[in-house]
Amino acid sequence: MQEYIDKCRCYIHSLKHDNENVLAEATIIKKLGDNDYLAEYNGVRCHAIFNPFANKYYVDDKYGVIKEPANIERCCR
Repeated sequence: MQEYIDKCRCYIHSLKHDNENVLAEATIIKKLGDNDYLAEYNGVRCHAIFNPFANKYYVDDKYGVIKEPANIERCCR
């Protein structure tokens, strides 16, 4: 069984340069809510949204980082 929704080229917040969005590969793991997705980029789990007009996910690895409690092991890698 597939453990993620999609591996795709997404716009990554931390790579933005001179107000230009930059694409890189990220993994969209699961849907959390209305247009709110759990994504992973470069080992960091964070929030992402999908823009249907650009047909791309926007991964917020800057302000949307999801911190996990230190005493809980990651179960789904």
